[in-house]
Amino acid sequence: MHILLAEDDPALAESTARALRSQGWVVDHTPRGEPVPTSVKTDPYDLLILDIGLIGIDGFETLRRVREQGSTLPVLMLTARDAIEDRVHGLEMGADDYLVKPFALAELIARVRVLTRRHQARQGSVLSMGGLRMDLEANRAWIGEQPLDLSAREWAVLEYLLSRVGHVVGKEQILQAISGWDDALSENAVEVYVSRLRPKIEPAGLRIRAVRGFGYLVEEVAGVPPAVQ
Repeated sequence: MHILLAEDDPALAESTARALRSQGWVVDHTPRGEPVPTSVKTDPYDLLILDIGLIGIDGFETLRRVREQGSTLPVLMLTARDAIEDRVHGLEMGADDYLVKPFALAELIARVRVLTRRHQARQGSVLSMGGLRMDLEANRAWIGEQPLDLSAREWAVLEYLLSRVGHVVGKEQILQAISGWDDALSENAVEVYVSRLRPKIEPAGLRIRAVRGFGYLVEEVAGVPPAVQ
């Protein structure tokens, strides 16, 4: 899961990001509101955690801009303001949940899980192609009835490719999907994960084809029946 955390308190941002990363999630952080709408539009995030008291434009205006551009990304708002009118205002503007500071990190993680599960249920939580199935909620994959063993990075790459079937996706797009701003990954890393995935998904009748100069495309192999045992 890829999360954008917009929080201007350095200590709180660091502790929150650390707690989220301990769950195996990728977290990007910004203390300002202005970059958020563009980042949400261009990067494949699964959740926005949005503080109201940001540097620059505040969380309410940031949320307004995010929703104005048509994003349905789940948004969890954080604030030290506990007035009921603030909470109502945030929810009316399109926030999905509200958490008042100070909060327990365990509660934050629980709310993140609930929001993303709800969003996946609306979007469809199972990706399938050929003989392959990926359950995004359970974080499990199968070829036929056989479990498919994937590392966290391999999972992220395959999920991104399967969610864009029929489209060629560039290495930079994949890189953004599997890494945070603080990760020192290169496009060569994408090549490594793709090379590891290829033999793993062949029994499902699938291949990852390199389109020179553009990126990768996952497709079914004609005449190769997917394994079902």
